[in-house]
Amino acid sequence: MQATIVTLPGDYIGPEIVAQAVKALDAVAARCGHSFAYDERKLGGASIDAFGVPLTDETLAACNAADAVLMGSVGGPKWDAVEAARRPEKGLLALRKGMGVYANLRPCRIHRQLAAACPLRADIAAQDIDIVILRELTGDIYFGRRSRSEDGQSATDEMAYSAMEIERLARIGFELARARRGKLCSVDKANVLECSRLWRETVTRMAGEYPDVELTHLYVDNAAMQLILRPQQFDVMITGNLFGDILSDESAAIAGSLGMMPSASLGDGTRGLYEPIHGSAPDIAGQDVANPLGTILSAALLLRHSLKLEREAAAVEAAVQSVLDAGYRTADIWSEGCTRVGCAQMGDLVAAQIEALL
Repeated sequence: MQATIVTLPGDYIGPEIVAQAVKALDAVAARCGHSFAYDERKLGGASIDAFGVPLTDETLAACNAADAVLMGSVGGPKWDAVEAARRPEKGLLALRKGMGVYANLRPCRIHRQLAAACPLRADIAAQDIDIVILRELTGDIYFGRRSRSEDGQSATDEMAYSAMEIERLARIGFELARARRGKLCSVDKANVLECSRLWRETVTRMAGEYPDVELTHLYVDNAAMQLILRPQQFDVMITGNLFGDILSDESAAIAGSLGMMPSASLGDGTRGLYEPIHGSAPDIAGQDVANPLGTILSAALLLRHSLKLEREAAAVEAAVQSVLDAGYRTADIWSEGCTRVGCAQMGDLVAAQIEALL
């Protein structure tokens, strides 16, 4: 296979972690006869420094012309004084909108080797926890109308959804559940919010198209509690932008380390945007101590969802498990008895293991 991948290293630790994910992709290409061409572009603070804006039209065009986009992280204190309209994070929002990606897929899996880092009770952490949270990415209160009164003493943010926006996310959720364990949980606040009543009605109507998928509904407050009490009950969860923002961060805490968590932002076609969920970590940038595994696992999602290379994606994930089995850890996941390695060495270890598996 030949594919073009735009890389957006971004800011602070971004270039370090993206370089390790490229190592993993190169190992896959070398062993399986694929050809991956990389088109490196600037995003966020790096783009502000170079071009005065967090995302250029040329970078967005390159992303839309590519087969997939792999990103590091954006933002940091260097750009705190930049006006709101040009902040690094605005580049990421514009990129998501410009690429038409509306479904943010976040896996939550407790790696058996890191179960001690899970804050849940040991008997819960030891269970098979493998959840995918699908967060709607381009609607909801984050994109609704907002206002502030003239005296500054009151403010309004509008939560808005259309049936179409709900349907397109739910369809990805149903299809994903069908390919996994056949369970879909839709999360809303239908006892209070009209948007959530539309959400529940729409998802329930669509369930008739997927008789092989078990659909359940939970209010968001109960869902947050159930993620702590019985996370093993969940397979695929779908929810809106605001609720998904909160629940997916909760699931990341359950997994024990933000550095381990990948994500994929998907739209109607195969092109997607792949990135770890953590930030740019300016306090450790340039020290070769960042954990690249979330970015490497994001590259595995890229192989699976955009390039349709399931065997190769599974090999990357298995390589990460093998390296953890061997006791190698970056600083954020290190524990007594393990071997501490830097960011670059962790990338080398995973790449070597990929070559051994394929």
